[in-house]
Amino acid sequence: MSKGKSVFRCTECGADQPKWGGKCDACGAWNSLIEEPLGPTGRRAVGPAGVPTGQSPIRLTDLKSEAMARWKTGLAEFDFVLGGGIVPGSVVLVGGEPGIGKSTLLMQCAARLERQGVSTLYVSGEESPDQLRLRADRLEEDAGGIHVLGETRLESILHHAAQLKSSVVLLDSVQTTYTEELEGAPGNVGQVRECAARLMRFAKESGPAVVLVGHVTKGGGIAGPKTLEHIVDTVLYFEGETTLDHRILRAVKNRFGSVDEIGVFRMTGSGLEPVANPAAAFLAGRSTGASGSAVTALMEGTRPMLVEIQALASKAGFGTPQRVATGLDHRRLALLLAVLERRGGLPFGNLDVFVNVTGGVRLIEPSTDLAVLAALVSTVHDRPVPADALFLGEVGLGGEIRPVAGVERRLAEAARQGFRRVFLSARSRGTAGAGDLEVIGLEGIGELTRRLAA
Repeated sequence: MSKGKSVFRCTECGADQPKWGGKCDACGAWNSLIEEPLGPTGRRAVGPAGVPTGQSPIRLTDLKSEAMARWKTGLAEFDFVLGGGIVPGSVVLVGGEPGIGKSTLLMQCAARLERQGVSTLYVSGEESPDQLRLRADRLEEDAGGIHVLGETRLESILHHAAQLKSSVVLLDSVQTTYTEELEGAPGNVGQVRECAARLMRFAKESGPAVVLVGHVTKGGGIAGPKTLEHIVDTVLYFEGETTLDHRILRAVKNRFGSVDEIGVFRMTGSGLEPVANPAAAFLAGRSTGASGSAVTALMEGTRPMLVEIQALASKAGFGTPQRVATGLDHRRLALLLAVLERRGGLPFGNLDVFVNVTGGVRLIEPSTDLAVLAALVSTVHDRPVPADALFLGEVGLGGEIRPVAGVERRLAEAARQGFRRVFLSARSRGTAGAGDLEVIGLEGIGELTRRLAA
């Protein structure tokens, strides 16, 4: 058998090159070229005079502007992240670390949809139907009505989905699926892109929603070409530590809802349970009498979340002090320590510093800077901060405290959770939602250190 033709395609930008090279000529990425076999090219159907056939253009005014009904799974947090439920004809990609609970989440969604009369097909390329039954028996949901299929060949999957007239097709996972039209093993760049493109066409033309599970690389991104995330309608990341109970479902792309929304689940022996009050979930078990603890409010999409930041400073046992951050960028911690030492007068040159964000939450927005500094000041002086205090503010290199966005929603949620005072920038606006909260405006970190050390 003669060897088929192939090209070398960049996994970063998708550019083709005739031979392998260490660097992509188009985008400059290193070690991103992967050999991709070329499959047989089929000719497109043409009409008179060689004009390709297909749908004709139509004006938007000729289309009915009816609200599309969504299928609600019954998992409140999952529906919230999607924007109200699964949109018919959409393609959803769910990525996450191994063992985080992606398959369990999809199995529960399929069981609830089937109970509501929405026909589902659960396709697994990693488990046999017998193994799927063992996993379903551990769930609290009644998953007996789900159609399951242990298959990796795309043509067979599409055939059975069409035969069953499934409204929702759940595929676990897209990296194990392959099409006979391309050479190469499942999971390579060409197979993943072609399978995802054909599943997208199937969803748009036939109407069912397709939910794909995507493996992630050691860098945290979804494995395969970047075009995989571009062609789907929604990209969700399932996050959390496997040693902790809480899981966070985060939307990083959503054509039918808000981006950066999160849903919080708790992993139990019988499956995933939506957390009814996510804003207070990460404050459970907080010790209010210990030093080195401060609370801040994050904005995850449209939802405010309260999280606890813990800090510990102790005398260094070696020549070079340690700087350990969990849930916080270590470079951000180094910056805040330098500002606190220079502008606040607290020496950290001979102290090991440890910062932890409880619940496995990762701090991204700079509005949490003030809470990190408050926890550090508290642990250095060994004095607990007020248990009913919230800290909001970005800290600049000059030691100034800057206002943050979305203050009203954050303060309203803090008031609902029983907080009575808030430390923020003196230039903050929109504190009308503070209600009974005592607002303490700060110009710089010098005021913060004086108040907490007093």
